[in-house]
Amino acid sequence: MTVTDETTRATADPIEELRDWLKDNWDPDLTCGQWWERLGLAGWSQPIMPIGRYGRGLSRGDAIRVQRAILEYGALGAPNGLGLMLAAPTIATHGTEEQIERFVRDIVTGRLAWCQLFSEPGAGSDLAGLNTKAIKDGDVWIINGQKVWTSGGQIADMGMLIARTNPAAPKHQGITWFAFDMHQPGVEVRPLKEMTGHAMFNEVFMTDAVVNDDARIGDVNDGWSVANTTLLFERSGMGAGGDRVMGASPGTIAGNLDKRAGDFVRARPAKPKAAKPVAGGPRPSPAASYIELARTFGKDTDPVVRQRLAQSHILSELARLNTERHKVVRAQGGDIPGLANFSKLLMADILRHNRDMSGDILGARAMLHSYDDMDTSLVEAPGGRGAVSITGAILSAQALPIYGGTDQIQKNIVGERALGLPKEPGDLSRLPFNELPKNG
Repeated sequence: MTVTDETTRATADPIEELRDWLKDNWDPDLTCGQWWERLGLAGWSQPIMPIGRYGRGLSRGDAIRVQRAILEYGALGAPNGLGLMLAAPTIATHGTEEQIERFVRDIVTGRLAWCQLFSEPGAGSDLAGLNTKAIKDGDVWIINGQKVWTSGGQIADMGMLIARTNPAAPKHQGITWFAFDMHQPGVEVRPLKEMTGHAMFNEVFMTDAVVNDDARIGDVNDGWSVANTTLLFERSGMGAGGDRVMGASPGTIAGNLDKRAGDFVRARPAKPKAAKPVAGGPRPSPAASYIELARTFGKDTDPVVRQRLAQSHILSELARLNTERHKVVRAQGGDIPGLANFSKLLMADILRHNRDMSGDILGARAMLHSYDDMDTSLVEAPGGRGAVSITGAILSAQALPIYGGTDQIQKNIVGERALGLPKEPGDLSRLPFNELPKNG
């Protein structure tokens, strides 16, 4: 595999090594494509992936620290999107060496953008109930079906597709995972506008689309295990609470590869005074932005608001400590069953709590939201840009408890797989998929 020697060296202090590397490599006059190639081939785009497979073998907590360190340095972050978050680590886990070189390299260097073709309108929360068909024809598979809630589908070059390859097998056993080319006849993408005013999600229709067998990741009919790896990375990322460094969208459609990298780097917002760390003192509160919001609206002395701010701090600290606990256990060769699912549940609770709390702090101002990115009029309203950001977070807080597996699905998984509780009655998982009762 063509990977630089830098990805073969483990380090006790990855952040110090990263800073030294940035001093030698960051140049704002590079194009995004040139910079992402340096970042990706050095293993810094997605450092949780294994050493020698375009990663550095870091824990998720350290990978989040890497993202933040890039931002603090003033460099452009890794390419945003589901390619880095989900596709690359999944292919690095289940793909062949040829597939890793073929697909992962273009992900970590931002050359191609990916979307996730999992959810379907007829399957609901039962992902294994998918109906999209893949029929083998020589060395290719013919794909017919519909997907929905496809994040970033409108700018995706490739898709993580799961399709039914054996309808006579039980529903979990007749599914296969493919690396699917979105640029082909028979693929139609329709954006779905959300209540935030944006269109992050899409419907995708596939009519006699084609995927080569050498783009199949894992064995035929074993796609459920591959998909579960994808979902594990998705839920772990959501639960860890880390957000990707400010950056740009990858791929050929977004059109950023030939643009100047430095133009995408914005000055880091100043931290609220209360959030400034004191030498030898505690770290800034994860609720710092909400504390500042309460001060702005004169509610920082309200005892009920103060109690809710304290709860926001506590819940976020619990999420961080769970990530650190998992890091220690993994370093000792162990694991914590169900932690990714529990962490996603906790993060959903945090979002709901912060949604209700910030809405009460804003008061009537919370009812005003800009549904157009070009409209900056609300920046002059009380709360300024902070309030504009908060109203967007209030409207989008409903998403996390649903996507990536609903809260109810996460609770079922924790109960059955982590706690060993009995399955729900009426288990139909052993019946052939084509014999399962269908809604009329």
